[in-house]
Amino acid sequence: MGDLDDLDNARATRSDTRRAEAFSDGVLAIIVTLLVLDLRVPDVEPGHLLPALLAQWPGYVAYVASYAYVAVVWLNHKAAFARVRETDRGFHWANLFVLFTTALLPFPTAVVSRALQEENTSDQRVAVALYALVGALLCLSWTVFFQYLARHDDLVAEAVDRPFFRGERLRALGGVILYGVAGVVGFLVAPLVALAVFVVLPVFYGATSAGIYSLRSVARRLTGP
Repeated sequence: MGDLDDLDNARATRSDTRRAEAFSDGVLAIIVTLLVLDLRVPDVEPGHLLPALLAQWPGYVAYVASYAYVAVVWLNHKAAFARVRETDRGFHWANLFVLFTTALLPFPTAVVSRALQEENTSDQRVAVALYALVGALLCLSWTVFFQYLARHDDLVAEAVDRPFFRGERLRALGGVILYGVAGVVGFLVAPLVALAVFVVLPVFYGATSAGIYSLRSVARRLTGP
């Protein structure tokens, strides 16, 4: 009877994905809104607005980069939930971890923007290391997210190949490693190297938002039969 009771309790905590998706979309929309708050009107004398606006270019670059990053998170989130048919308490916590780390993005974005505008190399090294740390945490949260689904395939839609989320887990783990390396190199060697990695990784995760195996199908279409 004990095992049956545990099974009934587990089933009672399950639901469809609609509320989790709606909540996640709302959180990501707020994060995107927060990113723009770091773009400010310069406080300058009349006639000096244009050079002051141009001097804020790091803020524009940081905004575009982080907006694209949140967009990639949304695309990956949407693709993952398209393969999930039910949620449970553990899955909700894994999803909340992803949202928690994504919500941190506006802070390092503002720090990097400020450091680049002030042109202090020491501060730039610290800023890119902070951004790399948050990027690594974000990828770690996806690793936990995919690991949970890989171990609870009863939550996954029947049409999904069972190894799919194990492959996605490795894709996210690669980001943890690369962001960590970028942070170390940016702090010890050159901040611009880290910035280059920050641009390339979201592009990669955007291109593979349907799964790492989507790259194979793209390659097959490009090379022909």
